[in-house]
Amino acid sequence: MMNYTVVGAGAIGGYYGCHLAHAGRKVRFLCHSDYAYVKEHGFRVDSCDGDFSVFPAEVYAHSADIPQSDVVLVGLKSVNNHLLPELLAPILHDDTIVVLIQNGIGLEEDLQHHFPHLQIVAGLAFICSAKTAPGRVSHQCYGSINLGNYSCPDERFHALLADFIDAGLEAAEVPYLEARWRKAVWNMPFNGMTVALNTSTDKLLKNPSTRQLIYDQMMEVIGAANALGVNTLTSEFADKMMAMTDAMVPYSPSMKLDFDFHRPMEIPYLYTRPIAEAKKVGFDMPKLAMLEAELRFIQSQYLVG
Repeated sequence: MMNYTVVGAGAIGGYYGCHLAHAGRKVRFLCHSDYAYVKEHGFRVDSCDGDFSVFPAEVYAHSADIPQSDVVLVGLKSVNNHLLPELLAPILHDDTIVVLIQNGIGLEEDLQHHFPHLQIVAGLAFICSAKTAPGRVSHQCYGSINLGNYSCPDERFHALLADFIDAGLEAAEVPYLEARWRKAVWNMPFNGMTVALNTSTDKLLKNPSTRQLIYDQMMEVIGAANALGVNTLTSEFADKMMAMTDAMVPYSPSMKLDFDFHRPMEIPYLYTRPIAEAKKVGFDMPKLAMLEAELRFIQSQYLVG
């Protein structure tokens, strides 16, 4: 049975790490601001599928103290990825798999540059969750995770996938590039638009004008993916994402929460990189490029002082 370390035990890493621990896996958590609280009280997950706790939790304040691990789940915001080389180095052995449960395009390529022989998997979480207090995660709905193999031997990748499923997680294999762009179809419109208009997902879809704009942005992402060779994404997937979001509880995506709490937003990997990758193959994303510019202006204002 694989052992795990979670780097970034927030809304996403906290949920999947706690789920694995609750299912009997050995999971270590690297915590920062809530280390002392989790050390004393453990984690609590308030979940639409049933509340549960992880106590005691094996928690660390410094990655240098963590034993080498079979799997590292990275739930950090991508704005902190410059910290990964230092954070990961002590935890890795020759066969460690690193799963980047993060939003955006180009994450795996950049990490592979630092660790040429590392086994990397993309983790695409379809979940509504939030970190509501120290050691506390609110899981509102959904919870499945797609895994896209970037540089992991097939046997190791399928062992990881099987372990996720055996632990009760709704996990599936998706081709790597498709996995990243599939998630971007939802992420790029909704993360940025909730910030730009200071609203939530349900209100964007209830207004006819913004509903159409969201759909147009989704089709830009699908067009970019198609131009890059991901031909499995069509307008039917955009329709599915719209229907799924209609059925969701009113939700503030991670970028909106970062905006609300005056934290840096994940603009580089969520917008700048995919727009640039599409442009390399001759595909422009004008509506999303405009949204990126608006987000950069907003961030320059709310982070001042």
